[in-house]
Amino acid sequence: MNQVKITFLGTGTSQGIPVIACPCEVCASNDPRDKRLRCSALLQVDGKNIVIDSGPDFRQQMLRTDVKQLDAIFFTHGHKDHTAGLDDVRAYNYVMQRPTDIYAEKRVEKVLRQEFSYIFAEKKYPGVPELNIHTIDETPFAIDSLQIIPIRVMHMNLPVLGFRIGRLAYITDANSICENEKNKLRELDCLVVNGLRKKPHISHFSLDEALSLIEELKPKRAYITHISHQLGLHRQIQIELPPNVFLAYDGLEV
Repeated sequence: MNQVKITFLGTGTSQGIPVIACPCEVCASNDPRDKRLRCSALLQVDGKNIVIDSGPDFRQQMLRTDVKQLDAIFFTHGHKDHTAGLDDVRAYNYVMQRPTDIYAEKRVEKVLRQEFSYIFAEKKYPGVPELNIHTIDETPFAIDSLQIIPIRVMHMNLPVLGFRIGRLAYITDANSICENEKNKLRELDCLVVNGLRKKPHISHFSLDEALSLIEELKPKRAYITHISHQLGLHRQIQIELPPNVFLAYDGLEV
């Protein structure tokens, strides 16, 4: 069975924490666990480094975590806070002397082609990123011997993919999961799921909704990510959670 290590590169929502110009106690906090870059994760398994989503903070996250090798990027969906840092894979192209493998749905590939048109131009400017795009959907796929199970979730009306590798699953930007997809999330050692804030939200799980999902799926441990400053201070929220549920924070390794 594949042993997976996850490093939380970013655990914040689309604005990160602190939010620009916000005077709230969370944004003003000196606790490093309350400083959150945009949502992303590094999975290390079978000698491979796989990043889930390359948001606006991708460069900073790679430098902070000292990631020297990048084998693939999995995209959950096409929103800017999950794609905007793609240009910085150029560094890995240069160091590793090969294109970067990208795994994305057709709708996400369309977004990437629009947002980064120069990457896909017929006549490319020297030094633009080099990508090897693999089209995925809800069908399980493999990278060498590594098996990946996509999980379909909904971000209000937008279809998003989560991913299961071995006994770890990563779900972000979701507010509903159908029963068939929940069945792919049974018998987990570790579930990562978004929990934006306490108050209900139109397109993200609230903390209570995330906790209800965790109680239903019964993973051994669960971590909350994609966190808004509206949720509250890390130290205060953590003591309210069940013993097997943790607020993720930037840099946390599991």
